Amino acid sequence: MDWLGPEEWQAVALSLKVAFWATVLSLPLGIWIAYLLARKEFWGRQALNVLVHLPLVLPPVVTGYILLLAFGRTGLFGVWLDALGVQLAFRWTGAVLAAAIMAFPLMVRAIRLSIEAVDNGLEEAGATLGASRLQVFVTITLPLMAPGILAGTVLAFAKAMGEFGATITFVANIPGQTQTVPSAIYAFLQVPGGEASAVRLVLISTALAVAALIVSEILAQRLARKARR
Repeated sequence: MDWLGPEEWQAVALSLKVAFWATVLSLPLGIWIAYLLARKEFWGRQALNVLVHLPLVLPPVVTGYILLLAFGRTGLFGVWLDALGVQLAFRWTGAVLAAAIMAFPLMVRAIRLSIEAVDNGLEEAGATLGASRLQVFVTITLPLMAPGILAGTVLAFAKAMGEFGATITFVANIPGQTQTVPSAIYAFLQVPGGEASAVRLVLISTALAVAALIVSEILAQRLARKARR
């Protein structure tokens, strides 16, 4: 990694860290919400659907400012979290929260589409054979929706890696602490002679994105073949 300078390497490492935790922590909730939206009818379903997809249509800076109002040290929830010794604003953990919220709609949408594509008849057949709802979900629904889960995970990870507006608004652009790759690229472009560093980070970002897509496609094809057996 001599090709990258210390500040550039810190940005790449932090971006991978933020994207990883944003994806992992939001995945269980994403599966649950997607299942509710795909298979359940309940009061407030449309409101939940709107809330989930709101970050897609809101300007990212607005989302970041809302997070700052809610989770800043004097924010609605930030006061309580601060009393517990938990701080999100201007911390890398806050970058995880911002990235997770911005990536969540893409994850839910991909998983929801995969659930809706599962044949209800297969689930009903499993139930008639005496399987519980949990057994039907684990043995039938989950394997069939696995490609969608994988697609949603990759989309969320890629979005988290590239998140800029909400992140810089909520946690600022502090080198070594909250400066992710997009923030570092922006910072390098603001100073004379920083173009070379920005180009290197752009190439790293592109390579990571391409690698993630290739791996996800290979795994998705394997999962699809396994599900058809």
